[in-house]
Amino acid sequence: MPLDRLSPVLDAHVKGLQEAGTAKGDEAVVVAVKPAEGDRGPRFLLRGQGDKEFIRMNSNSYMGLGLHPEVMRAEEEATRRFGAGPGAVRFISGTYDAHVRLEERLAAFHGREAAMVFSSAYASVVSTIVPLVTAETVLISDELNHNCIINAMRLARPVGKDVYKHLDLAELDARLDEWKGRAKRALIVTDGIFSMRGDHAPLDRIVEVCRKHDADYEENVVLLVDDSHGVGAFGRTGRGTEEHTASPPADVLVGTLGKAFGVNGGYVVGTAAMVRFLRETSMMYIYSNPITVGEAAAALRSVEIVDSPEGVRRLERLRALTERFEQGLASAGIETIPGAHPVVPLMIRDTQKTRDLVRYLFDSGVLVTGLAFPVVPRGDEEIRTQINADHTESDIDHVLGLLRAYKA
Repeated sequence: MPLDRLSPVLDAHVKGLQEAGTAKGDEAVVVAVKPAEGDRGPRFLLRGQGDKEFIRMNSNSYMGLGLHPEVMRAEEEATRRFGAGPGAVRFISGTYDAHVRLEERLAAFHGREAAMVFSSAYASVVSTIVPLVTAETVLISDELNHNCIINAMRLARPVGKDVYKHLDLAELDARLDEWKGRAKRALIVTDGIFSMRGDHAPLDRIVEVCRKHDADYEENVVLLVDDSHGVGAFGRTGRGTEEHTASPPADVLVGTLGKAFGVNGGYVVGTAAMVRFLRETSMMYIYSNPITVGEAAAALRSVEIVDSPEGVRRLERLRALTERFEQGLASAGIETIPGAHPVVPLMIRDTQKTRDLVRYLFDSGVLVTGLAFPVVPRGDEEIRTQINADHTESDIDHVLGLLRAYKA
């Protein structure tokens, strides 16, 4: 069928997004990667840009492990042994030894009884929240939580949903007080690291609030933390926001293998009972193929590297580079939201200026992510930059030099 009547409707929708400034637009296509050499970190070549090299300052690969020779070797060897794809969903015949060993290693890394791996962190969040919500559950969320949490809340069917102001624990406390006697179970959901800003949830204090109200709920107050931007890149040994805040463990912790660990996939860790329940009820686990055996082997090697002296050295380097960049921004008079996490937002606070600066940096060979109105509230326009451990001091200084030289 030609879709002669539908296609104009779809085109009009996309045009509306473009006019509103919310369209994603054409994607930059990486055609080659030049490994780090000397005082230069990795460089990326893009389709349509010829031989022009780019510093990637918008990558979630915080530890630089996606280009680590041992990680790539682990993926290649497993792929040669077992093939490119798993061949089935896990409960049929798609579970391999590498999946099981990765889950055991992740559970040990986070000090939990069990873990399970999903195709992505997005799938992990949606497929964990929805089964944990019953018709007698209240679901309470931070207002700046990631889109995956927002959509999971839309899919879930609780007795009630509440959103508290960003990091406002007094409001969280009040919401839990309001719902006692009206819900059997409370599910509190928060990001560990808020990915647009780089700030973190005070998990130690959130746990205190949950414990305060736990006895008021027949089926407990359950804390779920999506720490996808924290695990592997935050805390002295990479255990994420829990480690940074010296928090007791969350009841359910979601992480990703596609950011600091540099590979692909997501995961959940928790009690053995929780993981058994999720294996039987999580729709994107039951009905979707897992990550490939090669990805599982590569991720396992990444976790081993993070949990080693080399990993500690990389974390120390990541923190030092982040501090160097933040100090350079301060000396250049550029506003940011200070913090220890390698997400460093440049608060431009003007839509056109944000777009102009993103274009200037692109033309200068630097890839960043601009967030302008109406994607963010007017006055909160920013450029999100992300430091990686395979950046160099020279890379950081080069970008700072470009920012100092920029004339709006």
